[in-house]
Amino acid sequence: MSHDELRQAIDKNLAHLNNIYGDNSDTVIAGERYGFISGLLADVLVKPTTMPPTTGSRVDRVLLHPVWGVLIFLGVMFGLFQFVFAAAAPLTDLIGRGFDSLAARAAVVSPAWLGSLLGDGVIGGVGSVISFVPNIFFLFIAISLLEDCGYLARVAFVMDRVMHRIGLHGRSFIPLILGFGCSIPAIMACRTIDNPRDRMTTMLITPFISCGARLPVFILLAGAFFPGNPGAVVFGLYALGIVVAIVTALIFRKTLFRGESGHFVMELPPYRMLTFRGTVIHMWERGKHFLQRAGTVIFAAVLIIWFLGYMPWGVEYASAGSWLGQIGNFVAPALAPAGFGQWPAATSLLSGFFAKETVVGSLGAIFGVEEGVLGGMLRAQLGWTPLVAFSFLVFTLLYTPCIAAIGTLRAESRSWKWPWFSIAYSTGVAWLAATLIYQIGHLAGIG
Repeated sequence: MSHDELRQAIDKNLAHLNNIYGDNSDTVIAGERYGFISGLLADVLVKPTTMPPTTGSRVDRVLLHPVWGVLIFLGVMFGLFQFVFAAAAPLTDLIGRGFDSLAARAAVVSPAWLGSLLGDGVIGGVGSVISFVPNIFFLFIAISLLEDCGYLARVAFVMDRVMHRIGLHGRSFIPLILGFGCSIPAIMACRTIDNPRDRMTTMLITPFISCGARLPVFILLAGAFFPGNPGAVVFGLYALGIVVAIVTALIFRKTLFRGESGHFVMELPPYRMLTFRGTVIHMWERGKHFLQRAGTVIFAAVLIIWFLGYMPWGVEYASAGSWLGQIGNFVAPALAPAGFGQWPAATSLLSGFFAKETVVGSLGAIFGVEEGVLGGMLRAQLGWTPLVAFSFLVFTLLYTPCIAAIGTLRAESRSWKWPWFSIAYSTGVAWLAATLIYQIGHLAGIG
């Protein structure tokens, strides 16, 4: 029997199972497998006639419920972002005041170009990003707690039925959860998905899940333009990323990667007591990556931004006549329909291709101010409104993955076709979403 004939026979039998049992073939096969295991255990295992329910089984009845389980997950994520903002705010303000003091001292350094390099470039750029270190670390603490106690594995189980409706399964949800930290390990985690169609689809939708690198942008603009409830705005952005990922997966599975999804059987880990040492280790393993990028990629990026804003000699720093302004003015018209067609916004988004954290760093370097007043500068200098800020946030959420994630996608797919496709598709989706939000909001009179 040839490969095509075998494939056709498998598809025919799977369709037959679906018609007989009225359920997905993966669920039927998994049920039969565990039914066989239960029958075998009944013959060889002696146990009491009635097994008292354990605490874990009682909790699972709620957390694994097809409706309540999903609602609880959404509530947990909403509470997570509220916690991140509330816990990190005092530390963020303290760090911001420290960099404000350093910037004031750098302003009097001579010669003038050195003072500009230190104040506008290094302190204004890197300082804008470092100010959000507490938020990043508190986010990773929360994710580590959910992972270590065994809850995230149950989320994958609960989401299995939802994922099946878009042509994937619960195993694909695990890389998406990892994507909240960083897209790079999330894409690499797709190796555990056996079905090649499922694996490729999951790798392409993972960058839509907001990674920790985008969080500084979200915190900056949400805090400046939506001071009433910035946590809800950030939660909405993360939820939007999940929705876009799900819709994209549905489209891809109906067009680019047609066929049956793979099987998904998982053993839920037991609930574990959390330990302070384990939580701190996991938080540091994730958080140190952010600090390393702040000391290397982000530092280099803001120096380049400062140099382009300072040249040619004699021009006003970060003006439209600088090299930086000329590059931004070339790109800005394409972003005008989305509401932020100014060259500072355009150049910051271009720098975000190297690392998403540099979007904030670039704006800080351009305006030469720290995180505490950067939001006000965007309002005063560029005339941004909450609608424009939200449109910019949506674009930042959805547009092209960073260069490191693109490299990882190239290595995992073993082709340059899919990385280029990812850049074009995600940027197109980001532009369309941001434009629709701004244009509809503008027509509705929302400022």
